[in-house]
Amino acid sequence: MRNLLDFLVKYSYWFLFFVLEAVSFVLLFQFNSYQGSVWFSSANAVAGKLYETTSAVESYFQLSKINTELTQRNLYLEQRLCKLEKEKSDSVADSTTENSLLLKSLQPYRLISAQVVNMKWGRKDNLLTIDKGEADGIKKDMGVVCGTGIVGIVYLTSAHYSIVIPVLNSQSNISCVIQGRGYFGYLHWTGGDISEAYVDDVPRHAHFKLYENVVTSGYSSVFPAGIMVGKILHVYNSADQMSYRLRVKLSTDFGRLRDVCVVDNTALSEQIEVMRAAEDSIRMKEAGKAN
Repeated sequence: MRNLLDFLVKYSYWFLFFVLEAVSFVLLFQFNSYQGSVWFSSANAVAGKLYETTSAVESYFQLSKINTELTQRNLYLEQRLCKLEKEKSDSVADSTTENSLLLKSLQPYRLISAQVVNMKWGRKDNLLTIDKGEADGIKKDMGVVCGTGIVGIVYLTSAHYSIVIPVLNSQSNISCVIQGRGYFGYLHWTGGDISEAYVDDVPRHAHFKLYENVVTSGYSSVFPAGIMVGKILHVYNSADQMSYRLRVKLSTDFGRLRDVCVVDNTALSEQIEVMRAAEDSIRMKEAGKAN
């Protein structure tokens, strides 16, 4: 014990030096936006590689469970295919029209496959990391989806990794509609249960039922319309009594999220910019005539 104390006393100045250095770096990166962004970008690449390796090991031990789920899913799809083939023979024209409209709605988008390499849900403002970045064509504000519904929106990118703000983040604000009803609101997560969120600002005159689907509205260039969000579990009045608040069971299982797709909305964004430019031009001409 005495030898340990002698050692600490002898090198106390070095220990003090390292402590002060650590404190100075924390203050530098926390209270200076430029240095903080440089540190975040550099650390993101290193951390992303570490998360990717850890994710690969975890994926290996989950292969048995994944194969079981895939078998069940394939059985369901086979049954669904048989049913669709039967329905197709009864209404060829309607089916052809529906497929054409679906293909047309997906034309502006390109899907970039990626995997989640890091995610933690213990905070109110959660983030997740995926293994694709700028080199793969991913940019900020692109939407992220999975096979069962929406995941979130790209927040920050590096060459080979991207940070995503998921639905499970208090800053997330995604436009949604009640499927088949046309009434829209905004999806928010307030913390707590990762399987539920809320849709706010639904009009008071809206008519709907419990367990109806909530899907993306398509009112922005982030997500295509009709991507699954969840099912309505409960209806509340808003604080000002002017609208409804819906508690929604999310369709995405964030606790087991692994494979995702990033929605490349470049073409659609260009269309929206052209449309806005045309609208601005028309407003300017009308204002000129009025004057």
